[in-house]
Amino acid sequence: MPICWLVSEDDCHKPIQLHHQQSLILGRGPETRIKDQKCSRNQVELKADCNRGFISVKQLGTNPTNVDSVVVGKGNQVPLKPGQKLYMVNQLYPYTVRFTEDTSTWGSAGERSKPTKRPHQRDSHGHKEENESPASKMSTPSYTEPESNGASVAEKAAPGKAEPAGHWSQGLKVSMQDPKMQVYKDEKVVVIKDKYPKARHHWLVLPWDSISSLKVLKREHCELLKHMHKVGDKMIQQCSDAQKLRFRLGYHAIPSMSHIHLHVISQDFDSPCLKNKKHWNSFTTDYFVDSQDIIAMLERDGKVSVKEGTGELLKLPLRCHVCHKEQPTIPKLKDHLKIHLPS
Repeated sequence: MPICWLVSEDDCHKPIQLHHQQSLILGRGPETRIKDQKCSRNQVELKADCNRGFISVKQLGTNPTNVDSVVVGKGNQVPLKPGQKLYMVNQLYPYTVRFTEDTSTWGSAGERSKPTKRPHQRDSHGHKEENESPASKMSTPSYTEPESNGASVAEKAAPGKAEPAGHWSQGLKVSMQDPKMQVYKDEKVVVIKDKYPKARHHWLVLPWDSISSLKVLKREHCELLKHMHKVGDKMIQQCSDAQKLRFRLGYHAIPSMSHIHLHVISQDFDSPCLKNKKHWNSFTTDYFVDSQDIIAMLERDGKVSVKEGTGELLKLPLRCHVCHKEQPTIPKLKDHLKIHLPS
């Protein structure tokens, strides 16, 4: 089967590999190096058909994405074929699509990609994880993610093959298929443990169905989300600390990882992997939306809407989620949280 590559015409970064019939969401961020605020972090959803030789482009962002001179339009989908140009936003940041027969080459002339350096590891929200300490390695199974829209690389590239840039967002899809990573599964969902848990207990519930993000959910997904919530409750019930600790089940309003995932997380936040303000605010502000609220919104409106400015919540001051007392630093916050831990 041919290999599909998305190639920056501005040569801003190495080609991004698109896997056959797997959705990839791109926009403003490190994988594209686009910093333009008019480009959403989730600007486009791309899906390659390697057999038929084209990419489906769906515009998710508010500002226009173009294929050649045609505006895609928010929520609309158009094909991108070799020879055409994709403009990420406002006729800027051009890309082309190319299909090759080998993962070690790309481009019509068969130009060989140079091996890339191994990316930084990232957690399930796309935040970089550096200098992982031994204390952060839990005894129960965890997931490992290739880099692109939110996680980490655990496997080294095969000898003689370049490691394509820009696919850590697909990491959850890799991990959920690995029996070693699975702590529960049924015909609808699989549960894996967060590789960088932000609390004593932190699982991710993922559907087998390919659903890239909250934005693509429709009313008919309500039953699936209810089942995901039910499975999350099961994980809590089998937990030895279930009677001592409080738990929340919810979704990040603007996740970095492609493939929808429900967080099941204890509220002690007692973990060496909780390192910065973004980690904290992503779980203790309205950036983290309760599972039941997402289901209710979907039942009521037939879609999930994210409030404008939600991303700014990650910059809020550090406040204790129990007593709401502001703390100056993460170490001070962690010391403070000890007074709220169960005895």
